[in-house]
Amino acid sequence: MHPTSSPCPGGGSGVDHEAFLALERELAVFLRRARASSGEMAREVHPDLEPAAYGLLVRLEDAGRQRATDLAAYFGVGKATMSRQLRALWELGLVAREPDPADGRASLIRLTDEGRARFTRVRDARRAQYMSKLADWDRAEIAELARLLHQLNERAES
Repeated sequence: MHPTSSPCPGGGSGVDHEAFLALERELAVFLRRARASSGEMAREVHPDLEPAAYGLLVRLEDAGRQRATDLAAYFGVGKATMSRQLRALWELGLVAREPDPADGRASLIRLTDEGRARFTRVRDARRAQYMSKLADWDRAEIAELARLLHQLNERAES
């Protein structure tokens, strides 16, 4: 049997195995670049902003006010990590806490006007870069890539 056609765990063929190796390799490169990009975007929002905290701004912009526990669950981090990152954002004036109307003991985290303005400026500049880099792509391919990445992210949550 040829090495590329040997059975793989789960019943797949060696060809499947190579496809998953290629996927792993490309995701590793993509994630490395994404981490570097998050660091750049975080510094553009505020020079003292941690790269990991940029994702919190994205989530708050997309989902609106959130409890810290919900943010921690969404990102798969512990309460202590989330508290530290939110404290840093609060100290930079990018987020604020307000009472949760559904539970007076809890707080909701929201972007401040300053946080939203800084985030939007950086996000819009990044979007313009994506548009430039992908200008020669078919719009259907871009939509398909977005759909597939969304599907991958949803599966990662479950």
